Amino acid sequence: MNIFQSIILGIVQGAGEFLPISSSAHLIIVPRLFYFPDPGLSFDVALHTGTLIAVIFYFWRDWINIFKAALSNFQFSIFNFQSISNDSIFNSKKNTKYPPDSLRDSKRTGQIPDTRYSKNILYFLILATIPGVLAGYFLESYAESNFRSPLLIAFTLSIVGLILYLVDKYYKHRKSLNEISWLDSLAIGLSQAVAVIPGVSRSGATITTGLFLGLNRESAARFSFLLSTPIIFGAAVLKLPHLFSGGIDVQLIAGMLSAAISGYLAIRYLLKFIQKASYAIFFWYRLGIALLILLVYLIQ
Repeated sequence: MNIFQSIILGIVQGAGEFLPISSSAHLIIVPRLFYFPDPGLSFDVALHTGTLIAVIFYFWRDWINIFKAALSNFQFSIFNFQSISNDSIFNSKKNTKYPPDSLRDSKRTGQIPDTRYSKNILYFLILATIPGVLAGYFLESYAESNFRSPLLIAFTLSIVGLILYLVDKYYKHRKSLNEISWLDSLAIGLSQAVAVIPGVSRSGATITTGLFLGLNRESAARFSFLLSTPIIFGAAVLKLPHLFSGGIDVQLIAGMLSAAISGYLAIRYLLKFIQKASYAIFFWYRLGIALLILLVYLIQ
């Protein structure tokens, strides 16, 4: 490939990974439509590394707050257990005082905590990651062969887009991110596992499920983006040797950087866009791409 083709595929990967339009479907269709040469596995790893850079760069502060919340919850559990034990032994109330939570700490330190993330959000993300990991491990070979049919991609693009449109329009979305439950996390994780099929879209499936469970638009998108971090990280690390085995060239660097930039912009502006608008535009886009795929398929 030349540098221009690398940049185009990087933009497709970065935007498609986080917008609910399916990056895998676009990476299959775009090279076929424009007769791009096969980029190879090392280039695919470079693109995923670029999207990993994007999501970490955007959410690094959020991840720090998430780990802080999990750590404070762990410390609280230990302190509470010790207080109960001491109280039962000495029959005294002096040890039953709870340690200050994040809100009390904010009064003492003058820092305002990030109240979007509950103390269990890290565990919810871990739970939701497991189905996707299992699906990727057992179904990856099918995803790279049997699931690449243009007709299947057209079908999944249109049907998942329609479900997203209906759920977004007719369901009530009142729950914030800190109200998510264990069952919600598991359901979103299972939907992420289905996204191994090209055209479903990892972000599309997880955002749709989040909306179906009552999360507001921003919370559903934010949980989806956070959930993408361990999945993309795991995939990039497992295939990292392929990136270096073929050698690093200008095309790989161009694709990685364009994926990182477009991915960052997709996250940033989608979170702003859905504060004022619905997900309807993505349904119409997916439907248009599905019809284009069918048209090209029938002509060929």
